[in-house]
Amino acid sequence: MYYCAGMMENSPEMSNGMRGTELAGVVDSSHNIDGQVMEDQISSADKITYESGSASLKYVFDCWPPHGIVGSCLTWTILVLLVWGAAIAIIGLSALPGGNIFSLMCLFCIAVLGGQLATLAKLPSLMGMLVVGILLSSVPGINYVGNSIDKDWSSALRNIALVVILLRAGLGLDPAALKELSFMVLRLAFTPCIVETITVATVTHLLLGFPWLWGLMLGFILSAVTPAVIVPCMIKLSEEGYGMDKGIPTLVIAASSVDDVLAISGFGVLMGITFAKGSLWWIILKGPIEVVMGLVYGLGVGALLWVLPNIEERNAHNLRFFLLGSAGLLAVFGSQMCLQAQFGGAGALGCLVMAFVAGIGWRRQGMSEDNNPVDDKLLIMWELFQPFLFSLIGAEIRVSELDIRTVGWGLVTLAVGLVFRMTTSFLVVMGGNLNIKERMFVALAWLPKATVQAAIGSQALDFAQKSEAGPEIIRLGEQVLTITVLVILITAPLGAAAIMLSAPKLLTKGKTKDTLDLPDGLPDP
Repeated sequence: MYYCAGMMENSPEMSNGMRGTELAGVVDSSHNIDGQVMEDQISSADKITYESGSASLKYVFDCWPPHGIVGSCLTWTILVLLVWGAAIAIIGLSALPGGNIFSLMCLFCIAVLGGQLATLAKLPSLMGMLVVGILLSSVPGINYVGNSIDKDWSSALRNIALVVILLRAGLGLDPAALKELSFMVLRLAFTPCIVETITVATVTHLLLGFPWLWGLMLGFILSAVTPAVIVPCMIKLSEEGYGMDKGIPTLVIAASSVDDVLAISGFGVLMGITFAKGSLWWIILKGPIEVVMGLVYGLGVGALLWVLPNIEERNAHNLRFFLLGSAGLLAVFGSQMCLQAQFGGAGALGCLVMAFVAGIGWRRQGMSEDNNPVDDKLLIMWELFQPFLFSLIGAEIRVSELDIRTVGWGLVTLAVGLVFRMTTSFLVVMGGNLNIKERMFVALAWLPKATVQAAIGSQALDFAQKSEAGPEIIRLGEQVLTITVLVILITAPLGAAAIMLSAPKLLTKGKTKDTLDLPDGLPDP
């Protein structure tokens, strides 16, 4: 129970006309409440508001234990200080100012704050995190934070975030649910992705002189949409009833998950072929070999997770989480260690397939959208690694070192790719029960890009630096990274705004639902 000045432990109950979480009166100098008396018990989740701003501030600082904004700030401040103190005690100098661990902790804390500020500005939180990373590596005086982070640590943290994305995407694909949503989902997921990939490859080859393999690789990076922006917008629209009569929010969310799987898999295979060394026959066969390796690993480990651990075991869900996570980390990091064999592209595919196969068996054992403990734990991991992912990808950019030519032609590439993508999206949903306005909305909903781009946008550059591929290849990797960051900065807020502003004009407002009726296994990655 909270103890507040003026709130007596044995107060009588509140009047019927007043809600338990609101006060209409103003606290006077004797801490009595005019005309109203608070309930004896107040839960920590209760929100108490006052008509008077001064009374509200007085309540915040008079009540014990701390709660609301003050309590939250105190909690996080103490947590950060304790973690930092423990890091100093365990690691030593690296956790002191100027060390790698200290820089990572600063980056994480400031990225979380940037995400909160972006949310207050009605922008996706990832925008604030990305901008923080750019500032901490570019602004004189504070750029030592971004520049002092070890490259290996940065790459490892981004790869862990990629593993979380892959596992959630794989678990989120339910064959039964996709079958219910008809062939339109596959058309919407595959066709715009492939068209944009080919368009980007062609434009970058003509304007920036990219080799075709690098252009296609960039195309797959840019073609993935971001459920991190799409899903919250679709849920908000479904709560207001927009497009629910024809299942448009469900269609968009389902197709976005499949779209990401295609883009990540295509990028992984192409990156493996791009960095392949040896005879022409080896380069030609390397792509199919990587696909087979990924499928074999994913099918084998995924099927093993059907029976181990036994569902009747104590803490079976925790064991599933650790087994799935460890196998995913082994697939991604293990494949990247094979610099001589160059099988780095097989890891992402294997991770995806493994989660997908494991999810099939777990659904037969009772897993569903509302009962998915493994995905709940992966969501916690995503909340932890999301600030690292976007701030570290931003920290790779040095504003003073940007190539104006790359930025300019990169914007042209983005614009041309989006035009072809939106046109294709509009056309592929023809033949269903959607009218012209609804097809226009689906095309606009296919704009936002962020999560997948942040996860794989720097992969080619990282691999080129580790394998000492030469200055020309590293330059191509830097150009890919620059264009990727530009795409996130532009399309994430633009796409979110386009979805929310166009929905009232393009969609019919039907029956309102409190939550979006998603098929099992289609959560937001």
